[in-house]
Amino acid sequence: MATKVVMEALSPTMEEGRLVEWKKNTGDAIAIGDVLAEVETDKAVMELVARAAGVLINQAVTAGTTVPVAGVVAWIGTAGEAVPGGGGAPAGAQPSAPANANAAERRAEKPPVVTEATPGGPGTQVPGASARSAEPEPAPAASGQQPGGRVKASPLAKRIAADQGVDLAGIAGSGPEGRIVMRDVERAGSAPAASIAIPRAVVTGAGFTDVPLSQMRKTIAKRLIQSIGPIPTYYLTAEADMERVAEARESLIAKDDKGKFSFNDFVIRAAAAALRQHPWVNAWWMDNQVRQWHEVHIGVAVAVDEGLITPIIRHADQKSLREIAAEVRELAGRAREKRLKPEEYTGGTFSISNLGMFGI
Repeated sequence: MATKVVMEALSPTMEEGRLVEWKKNTGDAIAIGDVLAEVETDKAVMELVARAAGVLINQAVTAGTTVPVAGVVAWIGTAGEAVPGGGGAPAGAQPSAPANANAAERRAEKPPVVTEATPGGPGTQVPGASARSAEPEPAPAASGQQPGGRVKASPLAKRIAADQGVDLAGIAGSGPEGRIVMRDVERAGSAPAASIAIPRAVVTGAGFTDVPLSQMRKTIAKRLIQSIGPIPTYYLTAEADMERVAEARESLIAKDDKGKFSFNDFVIRAAAAALRQHPWVNAWWMDNQVRQWHEVHIGVAVAVDEGLITPIIRHADQKSLREIAAEVRELAGRAREKRLKPEEYTGGTFSISNLGMFGI
């Protein structure tokens, strides 16, 4: 009997996902754990893997379609087996690009860039179920060259290779089944990481242009409505003399050639110490009770191309300024590449959003 492949909740807050690109075609043999497709969640681009073995007998949706969690996206069965119920798109599926558009062409589209400053919100708890990261774990290297001259590589690896002029045919892939991934291209060409461009179907009319929302922007809009709606909002203004902090920062940079310190790092360290002293601030409103957290996990708002994400500095009150600075830089870099794992951007007890670059 055929087994349905559903849109999985690949992040704790995911309600729907956009199927960016199919990695397997109808008729392909499938093993458990094979990457079937890449899916854009509300936070990152992740891989949808097979939970059953057999043959991919039907792709229920086309690339570019938005599907609610638990919606059917494909069927796995035996060769020649009929699709139960005739297949077709699941209820709630929304195509966001023409069905006959080629995936590579959609990736090449560059919609207008919208700049937006958005305050960071508190993180959410990580559920028991684990999720796969956007890049697979290293596997024994194998050739990325496939029969017929086709190179097996991830979309991100292809984009970086194109930007850096690297020939994928000469690279050994370390991903599943010899697939070339980003780290392989970086090793081959010492290329810096590039951000992922998500395909968009742009509709233009007389005097306007409609650019479909990414999953991240949809989530940001929902969170902003919640933050100004049922959650009480109030504003406090105070002035602080930061001259001694500026002097301390300059002194640390002069003495420590391994460390880079920003004013934001000082704010994180000070906020972490304050939260330890004032547990009523390190808390969540839970409708019927206030949950005071015993640990201090600070979410730091990081601007990305399509919005904002808050990687978490865990146990910030127990870390030195140098440790905080290094961790923020590392997490922010991977956040901009959409390579954060769910546990790295959920579970925050307090959030900091610094808009100093806008003169605030």
